[in-house]
Amino acid sequence: MKLVKTLALGLVLSAATQGVLAHDYEAGPLAIDHPWARATPPGAPVAGGYLTITNTGTEPDRLLGGSSDAAEAVEIHESTITDGVARMRPAEDGIAIAPGETLRLEPGAAHIMFVDPAKPLKDGERFPATLTFEKAGDVAVEFAIVPMGATPEAPQNHEGHGAPVSQ
Repeated sequence: MKLVKTLALGLVLSAATQGVLAHDYEAGPLAIDHPWARATPPGAPVAGGYLTITNTGTEPDRLLGGSSDAAEAVEIHESTITDGVARMRPAEDGIAIAPGETLRLEPGAAHIMFVDPAKPLKDGERFPATLTFEKAGDVAVEFAIVPMGATPEAPQNHEGHGAPVSQ
């Protein structure tokens, strides 16, 4: 009987923590997968945020920006390489996500810039943010913080979010 209760409790806890560990969000036809950021040193003027957005709908949408108590401002940035020189600039009009397409915000490419973080981002912690879309509106998400220089595991293996893979 004790084994049955222990197994039942394990299943209940597993089901309960699944929602806590889940790191995917939906806003209408937009699927937002695994928001994450790297830890920052004290005094860092910016921090990068990364995630994947898939538009499963029939109309385009646009990521316009966002907000967070964790930073003074939240901007969408694009990275380009022109004549061998990497450049980063704010995406003034946001970034479009066409129907059936996936937008990957990742290091060295388009990303979210947290300007003037309120405090250093620490490995293993999380912080809330709101993403603003042209059509889907505001979407509350939570960014998982991984160690400096690391990236999280592949999306299909990220349930725990605590095991980053170094680059």
